Amino acid sequence: MGYLTRALVNIREGRMQKMLAATTAFSVPGLAFEIYLEHYKGSFGDKWMWTPIVLTPPLTAAGIAGVYSEKAARTWLPALSALYALDGAIGVLTHLRGIQKRPGGFGEPTYNLVMGPPLLAPGSLCLVGALGMLAAVVKRER
Repeated sequence: MGYLTRALVNIREGRMQKMLAATTAFSVPGLAFEIYLEHYKGSFGDKWMWTPIVLTPPLTAAGIAGVYSEKAARTWLPALSALYALDGAIGVLTHLRGIQKRPGGFGEPTYNLVMGPPLLAPGSLCLVGALGMLAAVVKRER
């Protein structure tokens, strides 16, 4: 059985733990780089801007560990992923507040929603965090 065929069989059987752990591990650094660039433009004016950057190394390590260890995929990976997802939810709220604080607030949506903090961008942290949490509840590949 070829690699692709085996992967499809595993997916159909709900055996995706290693794949989800790896996806989490390799999604976080690129996302963190993008976040760093955007928050750098904002001069890291709020201490919360550092949290996705700080959470990146431990979540990446937990994802890699989850590929090699079922125990790590069921303990460290979901715990750090939940923290990352929570950080994303807090980010949506802080971005919402950031738009509201701009001159005109939500009364000038054509400007403030475009030029202010990206309202739904922190949701990507929630998505990646969800992938890591999902790895804890699916079966491990054969």
